[in-house]
Amino acid sequence: MMYTTILPVKINTNSYKIPSAHLKHEVEIDIYTPEGILGNEKIELLLLNDGQDVAKMDFSQILEHAHHGKRNHRLIVVAIKASEERLLEYGVAGTADFKGRGAKANLYTDFIIKELLPFVKKKIAMPITGKIGFAGFSLGGLSAFDIAWNNPSAFDVVGVFSGAFWWRKKDLTDGYTDADRIMHARIESTSTKPGMKFWLMTGTEDEKADRNKNMIIDSIDDTIDVVKLLLKKGYKRPDNLFYYEKVGGKHDVPTWESVMPAFLSWAFGY
Repeated sequence: MMYTTILPVKINTNSYKIPSAHLKHEVEIDIYTPEGILGNEKIELLLLNDGQDVAKMDFSQILEHAHHGKRNHRLIVVAIKASEERLLEYGVAGTADFKGRGAKANLYTDFIIKELLPFVKKKIAMPITGKIGFAGFSLGGLSAFDIAWNNPSAFDVVGVFSGAFWWRKKDLTDGYTDADRIMHARIESTSTKPGMKFWLMTGTEDEKADRNKNMIIDSIDDTIDVVKLLLKKGYKRPDNLFYYEKVGGKHDVPTWESVMPAFLSWAFGY
Protein backbone atom coordinates (compact mmCIF):
# COMPACT_ATOMS: atom_id res chain seq x y z
CA MET A 1 0.00 0.00 0.00
CA MET A 2 1.10 3.53 -0.67
CA TYR A 3 0.59 6.33 1.78
CA THR A 4 0.53 9.98 0.82
CA THR A 5 1.84 12.25 3.50
CA ILE A 6 0.26 15.68 3.48
CA LEU A 7 2.79 17.97 5.04
CA PRO A 8 1.45 20.85 7.12
CA VAL A 9 1.52 24.23 5.43
CA LYS A 10 3.79 26.50 7.42
CA ILE A 11 2.51 30.05 8.01
CA ASN A 12 4.93 32.96 7.95
CA THR A 13 4.12 36.24 9.70
CA ASN A 14 5.55 39.58 8.61
CA SER A 15 4.83 42.96 10.21
CA TYR A 16 4.78 46.29 8.38
CA LYS A 17 4.06 49.91 9.17
CA ILE A 18 2.17 51.71 6.42
CA PRO A 19 2.27 55.51 6.43
CA SER A 20 -1.26 56.70 5.65
CA ALA A 21 -1.84 60.06 3.97
CA HIS A 22 -5.57 59.72 4.69
CA LEU A 23 -5.27 58.92 8.40
CA LYS A 24 -2.13 61.04 8.98
CA HIS A 25 -0.41 58.29 10.95
CA GLU A 26 1.25 54.92 10.43
CA VAL A 27 -0.87 51.78 10.48
CA GLU A 28 0.66 48.54 11.74
CA ILE A 29 -0.30 45.33 9.99
CA ASP A 30 0.65 41.66 10.31
CA ILE A 31 0.52 39.56 7.14
CA TYR A 32 0.05 35.80 7.57
CA THR A 33 1.26 34.01 4.44
CA PRO A 34 1.29 30.26 3.74
CA GLU A 35 4.81 29.20 2.80
CA GLY A 36 5.70 27.97 -0.65
CA ILE A 37 3.01 29.57 -2.78
CA LEU A 38 3.78 28.72 -6.40
CA GLY A 39 1.28 31.06 -8.01
CA ASN A 40 -0.83 28.43 -9.74
CA GLU A 41 -3.04 27.96 -6.65
CA LYS A 42 -6.30 29.77 -6.03
CA ILE A 43 -5.01 32.71 -3.97
CA GLU A 44 -7.49 34.39 -1.65
CA LEU A 45 -7.18 37.34 0.72
CA LEU A 46 -8.77 38.23 4.05
CA LEU A 47 -8.45 41.55 5.88
CA LEU A 48 -9.15 41.56 9.61
CA ASN A 49 -9.83 44.69 11.66
CA ASP A 50 -8.54 44.80 15.25
CA GLY A 51 -5.33 43.01 14.38
CA GLN A 52 -4.20 43.50 17.99
CA ASP A 53 -6.89 40.93 18.92
CA VAL A 54 -5.77 38.56 16.16
CA ALA A 55 -2.27 38.74 17.69
CA LYS A 56 -3.72 37.35 20.96
CA MET A 57 -5.02 34.27 19.11
CA ASP A 58 -3.00 31.29 17.95
CA PHE A 59 -3.81 32.52 14.48
CA SER A 60 -0.93 30.87 12.60
CA GLN A 61 -2.13 27.49 13.85
CA ILE A 62 -5.75 28.25 12.89
CA LEU A 63 -4.57 29.12 9.37
CA GLU A 64 -2.30 26.07 9.25
CA HIS A 65 -5.24 23.81 10.16
CA ALA A 66 -7.44 25.60 7.61
CA HIS A 67 -4.97 24.69 4.86
CA HIS A 68 -4.72 21.03 5.87
CA GLY A 69 -5.31 18.90 2.80
CA LYS A 70 -5.91 21.94 0.59
CA ARG A 71 -3.40 21.65 -2.21
CA ASN A 72 -4.67 24.30 -4.57
CA HIS A 73 -6.06 26.89 -2.14
CA ARG A 74 -3.98 29.50 -0.39
CA LEU A 75 -5.43 32.15 1.94
CA ILE A 76 -3.34 35.18 2.88
CA VAL A 77 -4.56 37.12 5.92
CA VAL A 78 -3.81 40.76 6.77
CA ALA A 79 -4.48 41.74 10.39
CA ILE A 80 -4.79 45.53 10.70
CA LYS A 81 -3.99 46.85 14.17
CA ALA A 82 -6.35 49.55 15.40
CA SER A 83 -4.85 52.94 16.15
CA GLU A 84 -5.44 55.12 19.21
CA GLU A 85 -8.22 56.70 17.13
CA ARG A 86 -10.12 53.40 16.83
CA LEU A 87 -13.42 54.91 18.04
CA LEU A 88 -13.21 57.60 15.36
CA GLU A 89 -11.87 55.44 12.51
CA TYR A 90 -14.17 52.44 12.99
CA GLY A 91 -17.88 52.99 12.34
CA VAL A 92 -20.15 53.77 9.42
CA ALA A 93 -18.64 56.10 6.81
CA GLY A 94 -20.40 59.45 6.54
CA THR A 95 -22.54 59.08 9.69
CA ALA A 96 -21.08 59.52 13.18
CA ASP A 97 -22.92 58.03 16.13
CA PHE A 98 -24.63 60.11 18.86
CA LYS A 99 -21.27 60.65 20.62
CA GLY A 100 -19.46 61.67 17.43
CA ARG A 101 -17.71 58.31 17.20
CA GLY A 102 -16.94 57.04 13.70
CA ALA A 103 -16.31 60.58 12.42
CA LYS A 104 -13.17 59.38 10.55
CA ALA A 105 -14.72 56.18 9.16
CA ASN A 106 -14.67 57.66 5.64
CA LEU A 107 -10.91 58.31 5.98
CA TYR A 108 -10.36 54.76 7.23
CA THR A 109 -12.28 53.48 4.19
CA ASP A 110 -9.96 55.54 1.95
CA PHE A 111 -6.95 54.03 3.75
CA ILE A 112 -8.23 50.46 3.19
CA ILE A 113 -9.16 50.91 -0.48
CA LYS A 114 -6.52 53.36 -1.71
CA GLU A 115 -3.51 52.54 0.47
CA LEU A 116 -3.73 49.15 2.20
CA LEU A 117 -5.07 46.98 -0.64
CA PRO A 118 -2.53 48.31 -3.20
CA PHE A 119 0.28 47.83 -0.63
CA VAL A 120 -0.77 44.24 0.14
CA LYS A 121 -1.30 43.31 -3.51
CA LYS A 122 2.17 44.61 -4.32
CA LYS A 123 3.68 42.56 -1.47
CA ILE A 124 1.85 39.40 -2.58
CA ALA A 125 3.05 40.04 -6.14
CA MET A 126 0.73 37.37 -7.55
CA PRO A 127 -2.81 37.76 -8.82
CA ILE A 128 -5.53 37.16 -6.23
CA THR A 129 -7.67 34.72 -8.17
CA GLY A 130 -10.13 33.78 -5.43
CA LYS A 131 -12.30 35.73 -3.02
CA ILE A 132 -11.34 38.82 -1.03
CA GLY A 133 -12.92 39.11 2.40
CA PHE A 134 -13.08 41.68 5.19
CA ALA A 135 -13.96 40.74 8.77
CA GLY A 136 -13.73 42.14 12.25
CA PHE A 137 -14.75 41.93 15.88
CA SER A 138 -17.27 44.18 17.67
CA LEU A 139 -16.83 47.73 16.30
CA GLY A 140 -14.20 46.37 13.90
CA GLY A 141 -16.91 44.07 12.53
CA LEU A 142 -19.26 46.99 11.94
CA SER A 143 -16.42 48.79 10.12
CA ALA A 144 -15.62 45.74 7.95
CA PHE A 145 -19.30 45.32 7.04
CA ASP A 146 -19.67 48.99 6.12
CA ILE A 147 -16.51 49.13 4.00
CA ALA A 148 -17.31 45.90 2.11
CA TRP A 149 -20.95 46.98 1.61
CA ASN A 150 -19.84 50.29 0.10
CA ASN A 151 -17.02 48.79 -2.00
CA PRO A 152 -18.47 45.70 -3.71
CA SER A 153 -15.86 45.79 -6.46
CA ALA A 154 -13.13 45.27 -3.83
CA PHE A 155 -14.75 42.59 -1.61
CA ASP A 156 -16.72 39.35 -1.93
CA VAL A 157 -17.15 38.22 1.67
CA VAL A 158 -17.91 39.91 5.00
CA GLY A 159 -17.42 38.43 8.47
CA VAL A 160 -18.79 40.07 11.60
CA PHE A 161 -17.98 38.63 15.04
CA SER A 162 -20.16 40.15 17.82
CA GLY A 163 -20.80 43.19 15.63
CA ALA A 164 -21.58 46.63 17.08
CA PHE A 165 -24.82 46.84 15.12
CA TRP A 166 -26.33 48.89 17.97
CA TRP A 167 -24.41 51.90 16.51
CA ARG A 168 -27.00 54.65 16.68
CA LYS A 169 -27.74 58.30 15.94
CA LYS A 170 -29.61 58.90 19.21
CA ASP A 171 -28.88 58.07 22.82
CA LEU A 172 -31.37 55.71 24.48
CA THR A 173 -32.46 58.59 26.75
CA ASP A 174 -33.18 60.88 23.76
CA GLY A 175 -36.29 59.17 22.41
CA TYR A 176 -34.31 56.43 20.64
CA THR A 177 -36.14 53.98 18.38
CA ASP A 178 -34.71 51.07 16.34
CA ALA A 179 -34.92 53.37 13.29
CA ASP A 180 -31.93 55.26 14.78
CA ARG A 181 -29.59 52.32 14.15
CA ILE A 182 -27.13 53.60 11.58
CA MET A 183 -26.10 50.41 9.76
CA HIS A 184 -29.65 49.08 9.50
CA ALA A 185 -30.76 52.35 7.89
CA ARG A 186 -27.79 52.14 5.48
CA ILE A 187 -28.68 48.59 4.45
CA GLU A 188 -32.32 49.55 3.87
CA SER A 189 -31.57 52.64 1.78
CA THR A 190 -28.64 51.35 -0.34
CA SER A 191 -27.53 48.12 -1.97
CA THR A 192 -24.37 46.17 -2.70
CA LYS A 193 -23.66 43.41 -5.23
CA PRO A 194 -26.03 40.43 -5.37
CA GLY A 195 -23.19 37.93 -4.94
CA MET A 196 -21.83 39.35 -1.66
CA LYS A 197 -21.50 36.76 1.13
CA PHE A 198 -22.26 37.61 4.78
CA TRP A 199 -21.24 35.60 7.87
CA LEU A 200 -22.60 37.06 11.10
CA MET A 201 -21.88 35.71 14.57
CA THR A 202 -23.04 36.51 18.10
CA GLY A 203 -22.50 34.91 21.50
CA THR A 204 -25.39 34.26 23.87
CA GLU A 205 -23.33 35.96 26.58
CA ASP A 206 -22.09 38.85 24.44
CA GLU A 207 -23.59 41.38 26.84
CA LYS A 208 -26.37 41.95 29.39
CA ALA A 209 -28.09 44.93 27.69
CA ASP A 210 -31.71 44.43 26.59
CA ARG A 211 -33.19 47.73 25.39
CA ASN A 212 -36.67 46.47 24.55
CA LYS A 213 -36.88 44.03 27.50
CA ASN A 214 -37.73 41.10 25.19
CA MET A 215 -35.37 38.78 27.12
CA ILE A 216 -32.99 38.69 24.13
CA ILE A 217 -29.73 40.62 24.45
CA ASP A 218 -29.30 43.56 22.09
CA SER A 219 -26.32 42.16 20.18
CA ILE A 220 -28.45 39.18 19.10
CA ASP A 221 -31.53 41.34 18.37
CA ASP A 222 -29.50 43.84 16.33
CA THR A 223 -27.68 41.12 14.37
CA ILE A 224 -30.87 39.16 13.63
CA ASP A 225 -32.42 42.41 12.36
CA VAL A 226 -29.46 42.74 9.95
CA VAL A 227 -30.08 39.14 8.83
CA LYS A 228 -33.77 39.98 8.22
CA LEU A 229 -32.84 43.05 6.16
CA LEU A 230 -30.38 41.02 4.07
CA LEU A 231 -33.03 38.32 3.46
CA LYS A 232 -35.40 41.09 2.38
CA LYS A 233 -32.72 42.29 -0.05
CA GLY A 234 -32.81 38.84 -1.65
CA TYR A 235 -29.72 37.20 -0.07
CA LYS A 236 -30.31 33.50 0.46
CA ARG A 237 -29.30 31.20 3.29
CA PRO A 238 -26.93 29.41 3.46
CA ASP A 239 -25.13 30.32 0.22
CA ASN A 240 -24.85 34.07 0.76
CA LEU A 241 -25.91 34.47 4.36
CA PHE A 242 -24.94 32.57 7.49
CA TYR A 243 -25.82 33.39 11.09
CA TYR A 244 -23.94 31.65 13.89
CA GLU A 245 -25.15 32.02 17.49
CA LYS A 246 -22.59 30.52 19.85
CA VAL A 247 -24.09 29.24 23.07
CA GLY A 248 -22.04 30.61 25.98
CA GLY A 249 -20.06 32.83 23.59
CA LYS A 250 -18.79 36.03 25.19
CA HIS A 251 -17.64 39.39 23.84
CA ASP A 252 -14.00 38.34 23.98
CA VAL A 253 -11.01 37.09 22.02
CA PRO A 254 -11.24 33.40 23.10
CA THR A 255 -14.84 33.25 21.78
CA TRP A 256 -13.91 34.85 18.46
CA GLU A 257 -10.86 32.60 18.18
CA SER A 258 -13.06 29.52 18.75
CA VAL A 259 -15.39 30.39 15.83
CA MET A 260 -12.70 31.62 13.43
CA PRO A 261 -12.27 28.15 11.80
CA ALA A 262 -16.04 28.03 11.14
CA PHE A 263 -15.86 31.42 9.44
CA LEU A 264 -12.84 30.50 7.29
CA SER A 265 -14.53 27.25 6.30
CA TRP A 266 -17.78 28.93 5.26
CA ALA A 267 -16.27 31.99 3.60
CA PHE A 268 -13.39 30.42 1.71
CA GLY A 269 -14.21 26.72 1.71
CA TYR A 270 -11.43 25.82 4.13
